[in-house]
Amino acid sequence: MKLNEYIDHTLLSAQATKLEVIQLCKEALTHNFYAVCVNSSYTKLAKEVLAGSNVKIAVTIGFPLGAVSSTTKEIEAVQAFKDGADELDMVINIGALKNKDYEKVKNEISDIKNLKSGKILKVIIETCYLNPEEIVKASELAMQAGADFVKTSTGFGTRGASKEDILIMKETVGENMRIKASGGIRDRETALDYIHLGADRIGTSSGIKIMTETP
Repeated sequence: MKLNEYIDHTLLSAQATKLEVIQLCKEALTHNFYAVCVNSSYTKLAKEVLAGSNVKIAVTIGFPLGAVSSTTKEIEAVQAFKDGADELDMVINIGALKNKDYEKVKNEISDIKNLKSGKILKVIIETCYLNPEEIVKASELAMQAGADFVKTSTGFGTRGASKEDILIMKETVGENMRIKASGGIRDRETALDYIHLGADRIGTSSGIKIMTETP
């Protein structure tokens, strides 16, 4: 297993600068990470720096709250694709899930997925705000809507991923979807633990530390 190929090298802070995003992309090239993950305003810049490489560009949509309108998310997604995004990491409408407005949640996911054939959609369900039953339901809705990944966290909630989250999500989606663990993953041991539990991708801002730690 090549750990670098599981990592989405991430910079999503509100104060992220152009130079920091360029550095992120250069680090991803050096370590051959699977992708960088950036806010949508930096899609074009990431595309320029990563041109000609195998590193994918993952772009956040409706981030970090998920509470903007479905139309706003679609507009942001369309622009991200125009600017060069390969993958989208979209936050669900958590309030709608809590309201049991499951059709709204599912339709929003499917509408984003159907915008661009062949592009990867990861659905962030923000597990820190959900009980186990809601994690199951959110994972089921993402699966039914045709998303490619269900993802634990934005990294901006009250906590990031947990082993319990991954186990619940894996039991729910099985081999029908992939899982991205993100939020609070700052060392090699934690990243490997999540992969062994069933995560197919790791979202982290500590990719360099993880890769340079002694196994």
